Amino acid sequence: MIDLHSHILPGIDDGAKTLEVSLEMARIAVDDGIRTMACTPHIYPGMYMNDGPGIAAARDALQAELDQAGIALQLVVGADVHLVPGLIDGLRSGQVPTLHGSRYFLLEPSHTTPPPRLEESVFNLIASGYTPVITHPERLTWVEGHFPVFQRLIGQGAWMQVTAGALTGMFGPRAKYWGERFVGDGLTHLLATDAHSNGRRRPRLSEGLAVVERLVGAQEARRMVLERPQAVLDNAPPQEHELPQKEAARPTLIRQWLSRFRSRA
Repeated sequence: MIDLHSHILPGIDDGAKTLEVSLEMARIAVDDGIRTMACTPHIYPGMYMNDGPGIAAARDALQAELDQAGIALQLVVGADVHLVPGLIDGLRSGQVPTLHGSRYFLLEPSHTTPPPRLEESVFNLIASGYTPVITHPERLTWVEGHFPVFQRLIGQGAWMQVTAGALTGMFGPRAKYWGERFVGDGLTHLLATDAHSNGRRRPRLSEGLAVVERLVGAQEARRMVLERPQAVLDNAPPQEHELPQKEAARPTLIRQWLSRFRSRA
């Protein structure tokens, strides 16, 4: 499997705090069947002042440690990017790294507030030749009132990445409901760990993958953790990818989701 969202680089954001934690995260990932992992620390002006050259250097250093320790995990560069002024210029200059130098990059909306002019901003990014991958929409506090926005963003050409742990209940029933909704409605392109540690938020895809298989089948699950991530690394045009698949029993599932979600509200 390929994990395109992780905070495994030590000491540069709210992810791994030490090299020892990074190495243990890598061991957990390999044990789970992950063979390639994108190092995607936050880039957020005023809080996490990372940039492309710095992330690449940190990736190289950690890869050397993994190789020396005999941990068979291949690392690639990326970033978890916020929507800020000058983003397109940053992408063009390499100060904001895309995933493995491709046209794809992780775009993290604010967790608590809908970004102003989000659809316009995403349109401009796509028109500039980039494919934003919106990270963990299921965990945003404003998803309930803006679900059609995400559908329209996909229509523009954006991708969606759901967190594996959300599907297993790690982030609570609300995130689980919306994670299953995005997957079941055919609105999820990638499954990733968004791992931050070797503890609660460890880099494991397999449990979430089992939920995806139940919702949309094994073939679509494979696309989320192998075929589409590999196409991202190969910088294949997005129109060449198989579109996300919907659950065949969708009406029944939605009634189950709504009943379960309301009972926990």
